[in-house]
Amino acid sequence: MSLVAKEKNHVRLVFLGAAGVGKTALIRRFLMDTFEPKHRRTVEELHSKEYEVSGATVKVEILDTSGSYSFPAMRKLSIQNSDAFALVYAVDDAESFESVKSLREEILEVKEDKFPPIVVVGNKAESGGERQVPVEDALSLVELDWNSRFVETSAKDNENVLEVFRELLQQANLPSRLSPALCKRRETLPKEQALRPPMNKTNSCSVC
Repeated sequence: MSLVAKEKNHVRLVFLGAAGVGKTALIRRFLMDTFEPKHRRTVEELHSKEYEVSGATVKVEILDTSGSYSFPAMRKLSIQNSDAFALVYAVDDAESFESVKSLREEILEVKEDKFPPIVVVGNKAESGGERQVPVEDALSLVELDWNSRFVETSAKDNENVLEVFRELLQQANLPSRLSPALCKRRETLPKEQALRPPMNKTNSCSVC
């Protein structure tokens, strides 16, 4: 799918990670509140959703990428054209956590930024699952060493899925994309509200 030029009040979020970790499941749970247990191979899908933020319509694009490493050029282009990154691994797959480390290095190289807007997501954290990545290890690496945000989720049980997207929009520095007049009005809001735009599933939503 071609990558379009950025518009005003427009943010692109990209989900990266090994195959089968649940990138598509997280996006589907957020957009449609559904869960499909059967893994479906994704090459690249672009979803679009609109929000009202302080009276302005903000277009949020969510790019679902392939977990296959046979598409390096496509992955690089996805990184170049995105504003914030969800690096997803499965808590029951230690190898997928190693993939997150490699992807982060690639983002740093492509974006030429030591502190890119990244949220690391440990998916499949539902109770009863066999854990291979201790939460303490992931939290220490991501938040202390990388200075990024970490969230454990379960797309199956709909746990912390909304929090992932709130963190991504915060990392994307959404307020700076609003017009100067709107930014000025936002200065009167509490800091926490300014950093976390309201996420309401009843807002207009289109999936392409």
